Amino acid sequence: MEDTRDLGERTSRSERKRRDSFGMYDGYDSCSEESTSSSSSEESDDEVVPSIPASLPIIKTNGQVYTYPDGKAGMATCEMCGMVGVRDAFYSKTKRFCSVSCSRSYSSNSKKASILARLQGKPPTKKAKVLQKQPFIAKFAAYPQYHATQQNQAKSKAVVPAESFDWGQYICSNNTLGAPVSCFKHAPMGMCWDGIEVGVRIEVLNSDTNQPMKVYWIAEIIKLAGFKALLRYEGFDADSSKDFWCNLCTPEVHPVGWCASTGKPLVPPKSIQHKYSNWKAVLVKRLTGAKTLPPDFSSKVHENTQFPFKKLMRVEVVDKNYLCRTRVALVEQVIGGRLRLVYEESQDGSDYFWCHMYSPLIHNIGWSRSIGHRFKRSDVTRKLDGQVDAPPQIFQKVKDVDQNTEWFKDGMKLEAIDPLNLSAICVATVRKVLADGYLMIGIDGSEAVDGSDWFCYHGTSPSIFPVGFCEINNIELTPPRGYTKLPFKWFDYLRETGSTAAPVKLFNKEVPNHGFQLGMKLEAVDLMEPQLVCVATVTRIIHRLLRIHFDGWDDKYDQWVDCESPDLYPVGWCQLTGYQLQPPASQSNREISQSVPKQKKKGQQYKGQKKNSLLRMKEEAADEFTFSQGTSDQESNGSGSYYIKQEP
Repeated sequence: MEDTRDLGERTSRSERKRRDSFGMYDGYDSCSEESTSSSSSEESDDEVVPSIPASLPIIKTNGQVYTYPDGKAGMATCEMCGMVGVRDAFYSKTKRFCSVSCSRSYSSNSKKASILARLQGKPPTKKAKVLQKQPFIAKFAAYPQYHATQQNQAKSKAVVPAESFDWGQYICSNNTLGAPVSCFKHAPMGMCWDGIEVGVRIEVLNSDTNQPMKVYWIAEIIKLAGFKALLRYEGFDADSSKDFWCNLCTPEVHPVGWCASTGKPLVPPKSIQHKYSNWKAVLVKRLTGAKTLPPDFSSKVHENTQFPFKKLMRVEVVDKNYLCRTRVALVEQVIGGRLRLVYEESQDGSDYFWCHMYSPLIHNIGWSRSIGHRFKRSDVTRKLDGQVDAPPQIFQKVKDVDQNTEWFKDGMKLEAIDPLNLSAICVATVRKVLADGYLMIGIDGSEAVDGSDWFCYHGTSPSIFPVGFCEINNIELTPPRGYTKLPFKWFDYLRETGSTAAPVKLFNKEVPNHGFQLGMKLEAVDLMEPQLVCVATVTRIIHRLLRIHFDGWDDKYDQWVDCESPDLYPVGWCQLTGYQLQPPASQSNREISQSVPKQKKKGQQYKGQKKNSLLRMKEEAADEFTFSQGTSDQESNGSGSYYIKQEP
């Protein structure tokens, strides 16, 4: 008789689930603490979870629950997925993995994980701090490499750990906005962020619970800052006491309905669990018609964090010591689309350069010859095993131009961002016209006689401007060094030098609807030390030109960049990709740095030498080819939300 009654109860429960008008709450049976353990064990009807104090660490393996009294000793961390648990519950004698699957995955992925090693580089100066590299978020992490790095650092004591930077607290305390992800088309999810907005509901881990296993609850996006969102659990209404920041691209963020489809438990936070007697009815009422993430959101995040450049690919990149030429370099590391390039002649890997894969500073092998750009021949006579030329189609394309009609000519004057001092826009001259729309530009008054400090911009580059641009837009124009007839007047200067201004119609006048606003926060590369990504603020917007200020540093270190520069990233980009974020400089750091005589604006861009100390190219004439073929690029460069429907 009891068996019959039990069978009837199970049948009744299954019928209620089928009749659930939402269908997405099948994993949610009750809001009470006593019954949540049964609702959270959908994966195994026979599993019994013993009563355990919530303060003890636990891990469930094969139906067993392990605990350790002090919560410290006897703990282990899975080197594949990063799960922390009791060592006795881990797999194998070495206790390195939490399960058989993690052990096998580690074996197959260990080689791939090596490219995600800790950022390498010279001892930083000024605002640079030597920080521990943060691991990838959860399953995007190369945790084995990170773990090994941490052990090596502990042994050598060569790296001093620093406090992690809390973007959420920083934004709230300063009452600022983070630039939306849609402003950064080159960043992961930059083209798939439409519909991610305030009011969107998601399913996330419930941290306000006494349950001994992972449980989830609905949360609403209250504020957005790049990839990061301020979330509030459903049911707290106007109460912000449990609000928390979360990177939306973490594996623990899901669209509403994910728990029901995967059998995960939905459990309300303990702070409000007694607020309603029927939570299911409350959720159905509140969430009908609400927006949530698209069902393929996590797969799109994964797709967007895959990059075409691979280790040992060969490219041509600007010579950081002689901007007028390029050299062959090898891709040594790829992190979030940023490349650590080691010049081919470097034996120990110490001669390197960081840039984004869409940077105008890198090109396919043969690019220099094709446009007539200077090129330094490599001393390496043959390729090593595994080296391959990067295919031309994976490089950023530039706009086609017609040089047969009116075009730039040698000697024409213009205004240009100085690549050795990115806070300045200077008087400049077209020194040589190359093929495919590229130009060699020199800064008036500070050029080397042999042109070794000329630099290459494409004719459509947003980093060059017509004569008078700075005056019209109230920007300080840097006159030629040694020019004494101040204030500088273009009309007088053109007459004195017997030169002409480049026609305005030749310049790029396209201004995209970029979405940046004054005061927005972001993560930006310090192009004077391009291995650093720093906390930054947009302080000026001139059409498509942005003035980037590095938080905690003097305005003299600001940099002009284009709104579509691949060196700008949303808040949370470093956390998502595993790149190291440099926090704002503290007052003490500023005082120390300002007590030391400063080099030209935060040190030379590309980590090269000062202009006036560049070695003359004549000394290396034997190593350099100059191709004369023609005339000349160096450019400065969906998924929407889904509505929750109530099933009939």
